[in-house]
Amino acid sequence: MKNVQRRGFRLRGNTLVLLFVFFLIGLFLHYGGRSQPVVAFWNDVRALVGLGPARHEREADNPYKAPEPTNGGDVASDRRTDDESEASDNGGGSSVPTPSSGGKTLFTFEKRPGFILPAHGANDEIIEHSGYTLRFRDQYKVADWVAYPLLPEEINGDTEREGSRFVPDPAVPTGSALPSDYTRSGYDRGHLAPAGDFKFSRKMMQETFFMSNMTPQAPQFNRGIWKELEGQVRAWGLRDRGIYVVTGPVLKPGLPTIGKTNEVSVPEKFYKVLLYCDSPNIRMIGFLLNNEASNEPLTAFVVPVSQIEQLTGITFFPFIPADMAQRLKNQSRSTMISEWFN
Repeated sequence: MKNVQRRGFRLRGNTLVLLFVFFLIGLFLHYGGRSQPVVAFWNDVRALVGLGPARHEREADNPYKAPEPTNGGDVASDRRTDDESEASDNGGGSSVPTPSSGGKTLFTFEKRPGFILPAHGANDEIIEHSGYTLRFRDQYKVADWVAYPLLPEEINGDTEREGSRFVPDPAVPTGSALPSDYTRSGYDRGHLAPAGDFKFSRKMMQETFFMSNMTPQAPQFNRGIWKELEGQVRAWGLRDRGIYVVTGPVLKPGLPTIGKTNEVSVPEKFYKVLLYCDSPNIRMIGFLLNNEASNEPLTAFVVPVSQIEQLTGITFFPFIPADMAQRLKNQSRSTMISEWFN
């Protein structure tokens, strides 16, 4: 019987393997050497062929949820090994990026030291970290503002929050709240300066998990409309090549509290004040939100910055000339929405 040889193009097993390897290398190079998109692609392929994610990936807790002390640690995500009890400074970068104007023209008042900080007194508890500065209010065991420039190079980093730990702030002389103060309280440890705004280095991101940067937030608020606003602010930071951000709760006597060791006040409202500068262009916008779930669009929470100043007693960007500041802080909602959302 004669051997019959099939005609046509046929790939051998080794050739298929080589093609797949070259495909993965090309995908890796396409994403600039970053592994996260490649891993995400592989996870999608696994799902398509029915393999699905690993069991620990399916059961991972929401990263915003205050972890319960079942394993002796307070971490941002449960997907970690036991020896990751402290965040290291070897991810995403080794130092704080040098702030730059991004090709923009600075106003003279922008060059003044501490320009971004709200007005404060000599006896106020001002705490400086690598990426942000805050004023801590010991009476409430939370900060009433955090301020920082939001830079594209920080947003575009590749550091992830995986393994970051909620820890007391060692820089607060009077002592910050403890992670355990939130345990089984029904409230999330809500970031004021979001971790996602500081992806340039592990050090900068870990410092956003200091308890001085946390406030009790309703889970549906923290994981919903507040998270949406944080994402919008980052989008503007990239679009505008850098903006200034001030965030905080509205504090007042008589607020309910949580905590076993400390009495941590639960704010009823939160605010964000944003400023864009590129001389002679300048614009400002304010947001005021209740600490509760909402399905409203972000534009529904736009308010004049002067309204936030009246509620909080805080003066934002005090170095801006008075006439310019008055105009910016009293703009109508329609003007601010048009300038920022368009």
